[in-house]
Amino acid sequence: MVADSTVGAVTGGEPECSDSLRTFGAVVQALREHAGLSRTELGEQVRFSKHTVASVELGRRMPDPAFVERAEQALGNTGALRKAAGHLARQPGLAAWFRQWARLEAMAISLCTYECRVVPGLLQTEAYARAVSLSVPPLPDEEEMNARIAARLARQELLSTKRKPPTAFSFILEQAVLERHTGGEEVTQGLLDHLLGVVERHWNVELQVMPLRRPVHAGLDGPMRLAETPENQWFGYSEGQKNGRLITDRKEISVLHQRYAKLRTQALTPDDSVSLLKRLRGAP
Repeated sequence: MVADSTVGAVTGGEPECSDSLRTFGAVVQALREHAGLSRTELGEQVRFSKHTVASVELGRRMPDPAFVERAEQALGNTGALRKAAGHLARQPGLAAWFRQWARLEAMAISLCTYECRVVPGLLQTEAYARAVSLSVPPLPDEEEMNARIAARLARQELLSTKRKPPTAFSFILEQAVLERHTGGEEVTQGLLDHLLGVVERHWNVELQVMPLRRPVHAGLDGPMRLAETPENQWFGYSEGQKNGRLITDRKEISVLHQRYAKLRTQALTPDDSVSLLKRLRGAP
């Protein structure tokens, strides 16, 4: 499915332990490595054995509150681990493979998204989200549908300029996604109005449209996302059919940065993108 990853099946229970715990463990490991500490050195600072540190990082052990607090202090005291630990609970409506990225997304200070399949979930309207979910088999029941849409709309709180600090967003969206008219004319008109409203109301959101004709295109390998944490560490994310991959390798992230930077030069400017959206919308 390609509905911005909030279209995963809702099981009605807790997310898999491996998903929940490995997500937190990946954050711990990334922060530890960024700080230049070994597992033994971090263990000494948090007063747990290196084996416990390893178990947490590998997603085999639920972190004790004391571990979270001490690791937070040892790894920069940015609040990242406290926030990540708070998301170990169930997140209805989010696909299992997307939950780890959603947790990083929630603490990020900057987010970059290139999308060529659908409008990103952070920019969708309720009607568009419903139309996308109904387009991709298997069709959901009413409970699943409501959970998906609620989860997607709830994530849009991240766009708020009242967050301290507000997250800086960059979106690059293919014009073809808008020209597809997913859900029909009325849904598309509502979506275009919404996109224009988001750009107008949120000074922290930059939206660029990639035109239909672009002989040289840096995004031919597919969608990509980049997130910067409060301690200025970057993570990447890529997604396919029924799966997603969190990217922590610095070389891979460097490649994504190069591609995204190129995409920003190839897409229409933010002002020209707004003009295009208005032309697509037509007369109000």
